[in-house]
Amino acid sequence: MNEAEAWAALRQVIDPELGLDVVELGLIYGLAVSPERIAVTMTLTTPGCPLHEVITGGVERALTRPGGPPVEVEVVFDPPWDPDRIGSTGLADLGAPGTHG
Repeated sequence: MNEAEAWAALRQVIDPELGLDVVELGLIYGLAVSPERIAVTMTLTTPGCPLHEVITGGVERALTRPGGPPVEVEVVFDPPWDPDRIGSTGLADLGAPGTHG
């Protein structure tokens, strides 16, 4: 899996509460793809997010391939997530003022 394929796979991981993918939500802080491992640094919308395991498990499943490198998901809260990280498409999907969706 190359980096472009990894980003595409991450776009398939949907936050069940907001209905947007983790990339559009701005939850992915870093992605490194190598033959040895796929490392993801990400955050959640809140430190006590009840969907922590659902979302991080979805990220791991999306990037895991038979015979592929192990996937490591690190959740951080520094910097804290902020709604300003949501992409313009996501804002429009959420019906934010000043957007067209």
